[in-house]
Amino acid sequence: MSEGVRTAAEIEADIARRRQDLAVTLDEIAVRVHPVTIIRDTKAKAVSAVDNTVGQAYVAANRVVSRARAQFVDEDGAPRMDRIVPVAVAGVAVVAAVAGLTVWRRRR
Repeated sequence: MSEGVRTAAEIEADIARRRQDLAVTLDEIAVRVHPVTIIRDTKAKAVSAVDNTVGQAYVAANRVVSRARAQFVDEDGAPRMDRIVPVAVAGVAVVAAVAGLTVWRRRR
């Protein structure tokens, strides 16, 4: 036989192999479009998105807390009284003012 000419057995084997490949491909497509698979994949994407958002929020909150802490604690971890005392006094003043207004309104 000359080169490039296939026998009937070779053609039949090729057809059988291609049928098998097609069956595997169709099975893979069926799994991908199955509702359970779609729901599972969608749920996994949603969980991933929430995890990512929570992680970003945690990092942002941690950054804010670290910056605020840096305002009231020096590099050695000692409190900076020159900044803590004025803030504490202001806080007490606000609480006293709110309490005073509440008492004043009740007496009226």
